[in-house]
Amino acid sequence: MAVTVLTHPLIQHKLTILRDIETGVKIFREVVGEISMLMCYEAMRELPLEEVTVMTPVAEARVKALAGKKLALVPILRAGLGMVDGILTLVPSAKVAHIGLYRDPETLEPVEYYCKMPTDIADRDCFILDPMLATGGTAVAAAKFLKDAGAKSIKLLTVLSAPPGVEKVEKAHPDVEIITCAIDDRLNDHGYIVPGLGDAGDRIFGTK
Repeated sequence: MAVTVLTHPLIQHKLTILRDIETGVKIFREVVGEISMLMCYEAMRELPLEEVTVMTPVAEARVKALAGKKLALVPILRAGLGMVDGILTLVPSAKVAHIGLYRDPETLEPVEYYCKMPTDIADRDCFILDPMLATGGTAVAAAKFLKDAGAKSIKLLTVLSAPPGVEKVEKAHPDVEIITCAIDDRLNDHGYIVPGLGDAGDRIFGTK
């Protein structure tokens, strides 16, 4: 499995803003969207192109355009929703699936409560969106749901990761590439990434 850590200075600067406890809801939400947009460049680097002809103000030109590949963004509710709009800005034709999972506070295992996908998900390149890859349980479950629905091309975009989550995804789904902005030190006893940035969902939606 490939794990790509994005070290671009803009991404690392924005990640620092997200980590800061003083960053308010508005800025946090905006920066998550900005980072997601920047991550999209790397995640979709291998999208196929085709030659097309356009008329410029000067002359006819043979140029490159996306080859019509079908894409699906798959945010894990609820925090993954914060990553959707930034990516849709670049690829507005992508379909958006939704997977509702929460982590049981006692077992730290994922519990499903909602799953809605395009009927042609098997024909699409799928991008799972979740700001945090902590224990890895929800990411593993989301990838399984997609595979059960027939999806064959899956990447996981996550702003921040921890070693246990990376290892769990690697073991369960070695064919799923992880694209992240940093891999932090560890998890604490409550399953939070350390040093991390807190609960991404609460900070995106202002619920804590």
